[in-house]
Amino acid sequence: MRVPGSSSVALATIIMLRGCGGGGDAGTPPSTLTPGSDSVALRLVTSGLDFPLYLTAPAGDPRLFVVEKTGRIRIIRNGVLAPAPFLDISTRVSSGGEQGLLGLAFDPHYATSGRFYVDYTDRNGDTHISRFRVSADPDAADPASEEVLLTVDQPYSNHNGGDVTFGPDGYLYVGMGDGGSGGDPQGHGQNPNDLLGSLLRLDVSGATGYTVPSTNPYATGGGRPEVFSIGLRNPWRFSFDRTSGDLYIADVGQDSREEVDVSTASSGGGRSLNYGWNRMEGTACYDSTSCNRAGLTLPVMDYTHADGCSITGGYVYRGAALPSLAGTYFYGDYCNGWIRSFTYTGGQASAPREWPALKPGGQITSFGEDAAGELYVMQQDGKLFQFIPR
Repeated sequence: MRVPGSSSVALATIIMLRGCGGGGDAGTPPSTLTPGSDSVALRLVTSGLDFPLYLTAPAGDPRLFVVEKTGRIRIIRNGVLAPAPFLDISTRVSSGGEQGLLGLAFDPHYATSGRFYVDYTDRNGDTHISRFRVSADPDAADPASEEVLLTVDQPYSNHNGGDVTFGPDGYLYVGMGDGGSGGDPQGHGQNPNDLLGSLLRLDVSGATGYTVPSTNPYATGGGRPEVFSIGLRNPWRFSFDRTSGDLYIADVGQDSREEVDVSTASSGGGRSLNYGWNRMEGTACYDSTSCNRAGLTLPVMDYTHADGCSITGGYVYRGAALPSLAGTYFYGDYCNGWIRSFTYTGGQASAPREWPALKPGGQITSFGEDAAGELYVMQQDGKLFQFIPR
């Protein structure tokens, strides 16, 4: 699981942050990709964050909410980072390696409900999906309001997934990694009776707890009712196109390939799908020259470790500042720090591009989307950038 050319310190960080593998077969060099327009640039928003992992905002809210791996959620208003955190649960969070405060989702009706959801690993390293409420101060959550909705035992410290987001159907989606180690020897990813290696879907609209949507594929038996789709290794950021409702999942690979899976809203938005891990890694059979591909949904795009080592999923751009980018899906690589894109057309990834002007110059931990649909990218060293016209 070594990444050629990495220092021991950087290598440890890369492996522990994402669970990426190393080595791999030869791939298409980045230089063969069509470069994106230089009319797009990055603007530094702040450099004062502590290991930022995510950015989001409630509907209609001009503030930016940034998740820090160590257990805090920070607010940026008008480009200024507020000194006091919105939420600080650092004493409840294990933040070594791939662990930490990993995800944040605001209730679609946050303006009236004041409810939001986080995904973090507790002091034992196990996943918690928890609901919190804002306090009387709109810039401060109530840390005592925590209601733990779901806990998932994690057999290892890596491959925790961690993304939570609301889909266009109003349900909360949760991305779960395969439980860690390497190669998924226990077969979590191919087991619908296991929450690990899966995309979960929960109805959290009630006053307490959650229920299972009746349209979940295993709601009436045959698997865990929370499971919506299976076959994931470590989904590091998934998102819904806010116009089409299509689901994009970036899944971190093992030894050779990184991938993006797309499921259209019209085809069920990922319901009942098996994305292939650990029978497949990207478009190739995993650890074998042949494998049974029956019933698998293969990625629309993958790249080999000749190009990078750990994918960071992003968003389909739907903002107003850069109209020429409408419908373009952006993603990056944690190790090599580049940003690429494609458009999903006719069931295929088309117009692949690499964007030299958008390369932030560091290890890309996540993308983010504000309430207006504008895009951001953040680095491990604490910098946050916004996509802007040059």
